[in-house]
Amino acid sequence: MPRLLLPFVLLLAAAVPAAAKEQPNILFIYLDDLGWKDTGFMGSDFYETPHLDALAASGMVFTDAYSNASNCAPARACLLSGQYTPRHRIFNVGTRPRGKPAHRRLMVEPGTSVLDEKIVTWAEVLKSAGYRTGMFGKWHLGGNPASQGFDVAIQYQQLSKVGHYLPDGSYLADALTDKTIEFIKGNKDAPWCAYLAHFGVHTPLQPKKGLLPKYQAKKPGKLHHDVVMATMIQAVDDSVGRLLAELERLGERENTVIVFSSDNGGYGPATDMDPLWGYKGTYFEGGIRVPLFINWPGVVAPGKRSSEPVIGVDLHPTLCEIAGAPPPDQPADGRSLLPLLKGEVETFGVRPIYWHFPAYLESYSVFDEQRDPLFRSRPVAAVRSGDYKLMEYYEDGHIALHNLKDDIRERRNLATEMPQKRDELLRILHQWQDETGAERPGRLNPEFDEAAEKEAVRALSE
Repeated sequence: MPRLLLPFVLLLAAAVPAAAKEQPNILFIYLDDLGWKDTGFMGSDFYETPHLDALAASGMVFTDAYSNASNCAPARACLLSGQYTPRHRIFNVGTRPRGKPAHRRLMVEPGTSVLDEKIVTWAEVLKSAGYRTGMFGKWHLGGNPASQGFDVAIQYQQLSKVGHYLPDGSYLADALTDKTIEFIKGNKDAPWCAYLAHFGVHTPLQPKKGLLPKYQAKKPGKLHHDVVMATMIQAVDDSVGRLLAELERLGERENTVIVFSSDNGGYGPATDMDPLWGYKGTYFEGGIRVPLFINWPGVVAPGKRSSEPVIGVDLHPTLCEIAGAPPPDQPADGRSLLPLLKGEVETFGVRPIYWHFPAYLESYSVFDEQRDPLFRSRPVAAVRSGDYKLMEYYEDGHIALHNLKDDIRERRNLATEMPQKRDELLRILHQWQDETGAERPGRLNPEFDEAAEKEAVRALSE
């Protein structure tokens, strides 16, 4: 057990038996690469998510919810730790440089690929507060989930080695749901937290075959039309329906908080986040804005939608407060959402939220002339404060400033028109980087070849 937990573990131990019946269960459903518009409740015109839509309608939907990163490992590290990327130093998937060396102008900060066990996750806090904790699906943080707060940990690779199908032909989303239901049924006498981190809808794009005829016969939407993606999304939604049915059968539905979100934007070649610009891997809104709702019967009034900007690190203090557990003694970057959920406040006021990506992420093989043909993201940091979002690119010092209220698609750069706002946000961003120890890329890459970079862009543009 991490040393930082000890001071409050002893305080909680005596109170756990008396409080256990009053603590709500927590079902956290976390999807992989589900885009901001990929559900019915967020506006898809082709994908079908009736169970998620019903839960969203009877809870609070956050329309301006963000992941802490545009790809999975750093997003998950922030989620579990409640800390921004400079603190835990998981910046990318793995630590190797991405893309061709001749195309990278800067040396990247490798960071780490393992979440430090000294960092106290919300799972460890809940476990110390008397919860039984289970993790089912994608961990992607190195190490062992069991050493970071999970009593039961089943990673999807233990079930499937070939994507979304198991050796017996069953579908991975169904198998992970089976394991989650087993966990819930086995812990009826204590509060539990089930973290169902689906591998869906990540590549490889493999349809749930029985659903193909339905979507092949369906009229394509203007926004969405990918048949395979539609089956994968419905498979996850069907999973949610099965979980809800089991909670009702056990009499646990009214005492269960359900949190639903995704780790980053959608997979660009198969879906669309319009009117947002960008997709998974970019730090435009389409790469980092994600669906989020929290459903808590009797606490969260139904039919609520909040435009408050919230971010993944906020879920650590939120889950701790739901469980009635004190936060660990470590740097914390998030803010509990309970005041919003309970209707005590409508806004936190202007609160900056941040991103830091001192690395590269190569582009998809399919060229899109509207975006960078070589990289989905180059080294960049960003801050959103109120309606304004600023991005600072490290290769050339380029600054982009956008008013998201007037220009959600981030097409009009206001950096020259609004120098005072630009400098204000740049100062806020740099101060935050200093406080968190963020390393700003600046070392030139000796392997960079400007001529080779230009030729690669030219070839891809033809």
